[in-house]
Amino acid sequence: MKSALYVEFQGEQVTEKSIIDRAKSIWTESGNKAADLKTLKVYIKTEENAAYYVFNDDISGSFSLV
Repeated sequence: MKSALYVEFQGEQVTEKSIIDRAKSIWTESGNKAADLKTLKVYIKTEENAAYYVFNDDISGSFSLV
């Protein structure tokens, strides 16, 4: 099965892939190895234009969707 997830708000559109890729880049840009990322949870709050992430059930943060 092929699937896709899109988040649309205020005339903008972002894909699931772009959100996941952004979170993963935050992980590696922080000096961590990609192989050390075991779990990634992402919560979208469109009213705040934000994606909140949790790495390995321990480290959390957020970034702007657009």
